[in-house]
Amino acid sequence: MLSKLKSFGLEGIDGFLVEIETDIVGGVPHFEIVGLGDKSVKEAKDRVKSAIRNSGYEYPTKHFTINLAPADVKKEGPVYDLGIAVGILSASEQIKKKNYKDYIFLGELSLDGTIKKVRGVLPMLISARSQGYRKVIIPKENMEEASFIDNMEIYAFSKLTEVVAFLDGLTEENFRVPTKSFEEVALKSTNKLDFENVKGQKMAKRALEIAAAGGHNVLMIGPPGSGKSMLAKCFSGILPNLTFEEALEVTKIHSIAGELDLKKGIITERPFRTPHHTATAISLTGGGAHSKPGEISLAHHGVLFLDEFPEYSRHLIETLRQPLEDGYITVARAQQTITYPASFTLIASMNPCPCGNYGSKDRECTCSPTQIHKYLSKLSGPIMDRIDIHVEVDNITYKELNEENKEEPTAKIKERVDKAREIQLERFKGSKVFNNAKMTVPQTKKYCKLSKECQELMEKAFTNLKLSARAHDRILKVARTIADLDGKEEIEPNHIAEAISYRGLDRKYWSV
Repeated sequence: MLSKLKSFGLEGIDGFLVEIETDIVGGVPHFEIVGLGDKSVKEAKDRVKSAIRNSGYEYPTKHFTINLAPADVKKEGPVYDLGIAVGILSASEQIKKKNYKDYIFLGELSLDGTIKKVRGVLPMLISARSQGYRKVIIPKENMEEASFIDNMEIYAFSKLTEVVAFLDGLTEENFRVPTKSFEEVALKSTNKLDFENVKGQKMAKRALEIAAAGGHNVLMIGPPGSGKSMLAKCFSGILPNLTFEEALEVTKIHSIAGELDLKKGIITERPFRTPHHTATAISLTGGGAHSKPGEISLAHHGVLFLDEFPEYSRHLIETLRQPLEDGYITVARAQQTITYPASFTLIASMNPCPCGNYGSKDRECTCSPTQIHKYLSKLSGPIMDRIDIHVEVDNITYKELNEENKEEPTAKIKERVDKAREIQLERFKGSKVFNNAKMTVPQTKKYCKLSKECQELMEKAFTNLKLSARAHDRILKVARTIADLDGKEEIEPNHIAEAISYRGLDRKYWSV
């Protein structure tokens, strides 16, 4: 007997159709799974066998061949267990009706027939819907993330027996997953750190406001204890709220990585990722045995905070080049090449030297020029070119620390950021660009036109600071953002001057 049904697999962050063909013939009892499956797929035969028997069904002592098509695409994970079990029960005529052909089956089976959660359900459902499939059976543990997909009939089960009864029409219980709207579950920012708790540091706060308004990358340089980490943690609170489309993209990535909170089912706040400087290249970029997204993809549409930037390996820092420029990362391995989205705002912080006091107003540096040069040389010119804003964060004075004047709260700064982002959304309407930092070269020429006075300022900066063409364009983009915050249609000389001021620190420190 032969049965055919459908499941889905994952390649990167997209799903692809997998046909599960089950052929049962007489002869010596044997169970074979073909179709380029990994070890966890091969082990499905033992899970499925025990699940069928412990669920009260007969496991035929015959020759089984399970084919996962297409046979030339690698299959990973236990997501095919449920489909294989239903295929065997159908081929052995223990499922009477043939309506199982209308469904996509996703789920891992435990030995007692319980259907367990699988990673990547959301991207598989989105891909299935785009390919015209409308009926899906999933684990009950994955129902929350599936509840945000409309125009589909999604059914969630906790046991194999429930699926069989449902397919045979023997139960009237409603297993359909109700659809939720993103607005119902989207939460207000729960960021506990507020800028009003950060004393002083007006220049750094201004730089972070500009970065949030235009999607620009920031490097903060200053001695230990000056508040760099706290400023970075406050930064996510002034970013614009996630849209539903952005939330789906972020949730897909976190679902594939197995990091999604199954109780919430969807990411409602922009990610804030802060990997330690001992992280490996694979943990940062993604890939590995199961092709999981890395930290830079988990930061998609959010913030990647790299504290003590020069402490990361030179190789690790250089891997940021492509995502900082293009908004995605391509991971090439022996068996496959995968592209993950990685459009994030980089916030990096560092000490100016090993002891941390070089350039400080009131502390003496104990490092030699050689030590300082070696410490800073981990950050190459191309990486520094891709960071739009360089800002100095010095220690605050006792007087600033004990001032009773209230600092500006996060909510007020966010209002200005949101207004600037609204201007940009209107400006780039109909394109794939959503903020000033991602402007293409033609868009930069169109929206960053300069008066004669502004051009003279840029020419002086370009010559004196020995800027690259990339740095030149990034200064224009930052100036455009500053103008948006001021509500100005044209870029003015003061906007250009402020944007240029954020590009001088690499000349100050790296010229040692």
